[in-house]
Amino acid sequence: MTIMPIVVTGATGQLGRLTVEALLRRGIPAADIIATGRDIANIKDLADRGIMVRRADFADTDGLAEAFAGAERLLLISASVPVGERVANHRRVIDAAASAGVSLVAYTSTTHADTATTVIGATHGETEAYLRDRGIPSVLLRNGWYLENYTSQLPQILQNGAVVGAAGEGRISAASRADYAEAAAVVLTAEGHTGAVYELGGDESFTLTELAAAISAAAGKQVTYADLPVADFAQVLAAAGLPAELAEVLADADRGMNRGEMCTDSGDLRRLIGRPPVTLAEALAAALHH
Repeated sequence: MTIMPIVVTGATGQLGRLTVEALLRRGIPAADIIATGRDIANIKDLADRGIMVRRADFADTDGLAEAFAGAERLLLISASVPVGERVANHRRVIDAAASAGVSLVAYTSTTHADTATTVIGATHGETEAYLRDRGIPSVLLRNGWYLENYTSQLPQILQNGAVVGAAGEGRISAASRADYAEAAAVVLTAEGHTGAVYELGGDESFTLTELAAAISAAAGKQVTYADLPVADFAQVLAAAGLPAELAEVLADADRGMNRGEMCTDSGDLRRLIGRPPVTLAEALAAALHH
């Protein structure tokens, strides 16, 4: 049974690149990996290592068909484009994958996408439904929040002495990008995952109050959690320089966290990667000593 080649969309992004690395670590030959992205100048180094690099713009139907030609399996990493364009982009990718005769599509969704009330959750739910309707064999990787969403903010958090959010005491099951990438590589290279829905997240969930306490302990500096109404949090994010739409989407994600939509105790990530995922404490220690 051959599963080659494997397409990774969004290989120009962080999760996509990590997935390509994970596939190589799992013994997939470089020549059997097709790395795609909009700006392939960013992945010239992958081409230098023998990986097939093809341009794929989610808005360009013909280009997608060419990019996926000959592929056996495909990882659709959800697009980071404006939220309003996401589902249409994902549908074009799924249609192109179907036309290319791909035998499995793995899709990076979000925790509880079937019941999520967030703007982001809705785009994932619609994409999952479209995959089902098209009848393509698929596996849903419902990725939780990234630990990097917090560790990348450490300089600002330590400067302000505060984690700011709108998640109340909602619990968050976050994991590292590398661990989510590892899980994607597993389902793309092993048998028996078709039709599965995996709720992925770290083994230990935390509230933002607990996040602040963990940062305090790791950095030796008092950090507290400032909980804001959703609209106020969106204003804070916009004032910090985020585009207004992104600020609203992120504040809305915190509203979902408050409702428990980013929490899972499935253990799916640990089982898929065959080890405990990186913990919050480990991620903080690594980021602070970076």
